[in-house]
Amino acid sequence: MNKTFGLLFYVKRAKIDNNGKAPIYVRITVDGIRSELSIKRSIEIERWNTEAGKVKGNTEEVKSINTYIDVVRNKIYDHHKRLIDANKKVTAEAIKNSFLGIGEKEKTLVSIFQYHNKQVKALIGKEFAAGTHERYETVLRLLQLFLEKEYKVKDIAISDINHKFITDLEFYLKTVRNNNHNTAIKYIKNFKKIVRIALANGWIDKDPFSNFKATVKDVEREFLTEEEIQTLVSKDLYVNRLDQVRDIFVFSCFTGLAYADVKKLSDADIVIGIDGSKWIKTNRTKTDVKSSIPLLPTALAILDKYKNNPVANSANKLLPVLSNQKMNAYLKEIATICKIEKNFSTHLARHTFATTVTLTNGVSLETVSKMLGHKSIKTTQHYAKIVDRKVSDDMLILKEKFNLKPLSIVKEIVI
Repeated sequence: MNKTFGLLFYVKRAKIDNNGKAPIYVRITVDGIRSELSIKRSIEIERWNTEAGKVKGNTEEVKSINTYIDVVRNKIYDHHKRLIDANKKVTAEAIKNSFLGIGEKEKTLVSIFQYHNKQVKALIGKEFAAGTHERYETVLRLLQLFLEKEYKVKDIAISDINHKFITDLEFYLKTVRNNNHNTAIKYIKNFKKIVRIALANGWIDKDPFSNFKATVKDVEREFLTEEEIQTLVSKDLYVNRLDQVRDIFVFSCFTGLAYADVKKLSDADIVIGIDGSKWIKTNRTKTDVKSSIPLLPTALAILDKYKNNPVANSANKLLPVLSNQKMNAYLKEIATICKIEKNFSTHLARHTFATTVTLTNGVSLETVSKMLGHKSIKTTQHYAKIVDRKVSDDMLILKEKFNLKPLSIVKEIVI
């Protein structure tokens, strides 16, 4: 339904100043509802032409005021049109506020991201892990660096995010930041959540990610073989810190627990399972999915070794776990000592549990998935592919060992 809209310029006689001048006002009317504002100009009442809505006369002052009245009129008409084009509610007050620049400021990328991260931080331990907050802070920091380098600004309107912005960001991450493909895509997926927040709140009309495919490449994860585990376990380490880090790593190899879950492990997480033996039952820090893991003898022996450790006991934890940074640094030192040429990290132990310790020894994919605390068995299937590759490699070695030609075997059978 069309709304009636009108403008009226007039002088406000009730506000005559000491010089006999009254301020000029404009009245905006929409469907009989009025709103008015001063145009910051004044004139003697007798010089005002009520019918024309302008000042009488030909002096330079008069021409200047009348020209300004026309400018204000055109601008108000323009703001009226903007509200209609934006499909917003058209009222006299809305037109006035639009003209004056009053109202909700346009949302910006950095401000939305900062607000999101503030909420995530407040929910650490309830809905989010500390690592999740750190990851979002990292992405925000990278976005700010990208904006400063490529756009020469500290922030940008969320409505200015488009497909080109996303592809430029991907290129920046892979070149300037030297991130590999999967790392760059991981950061962009985190950024995508902010865009979804903007979409859900109506701050943008179109999804800039609609034609962007954030696809990660399959990466074959490293794991330790049985021989490498044995080498690691049997190696004499004469430095206490290395011995302790080795034990924590081996514990993860035989439980599949991620670093954060080993660090928080307490007496409350050890229960008697359905088979009458000790199990770990804990919710994963990363996903809050429950892991149920029967404790193997090696893991039990390590828990027993540290049951009276003062550092662990003072923190009400089962194991004295160092920071992730120190753990990874010492693990690389241990790898060098053991002459194992693999990229040692706390997560390598989890991969080893999934492959060498369980799947290779016939444990079902469903069982491994439950122990690892995966949300979907599809995640666990990636490890099954690794095991299949190992079977294939082993069979190739076997074929080379026998070095038999299929045709000669057939001939022997026929004879």
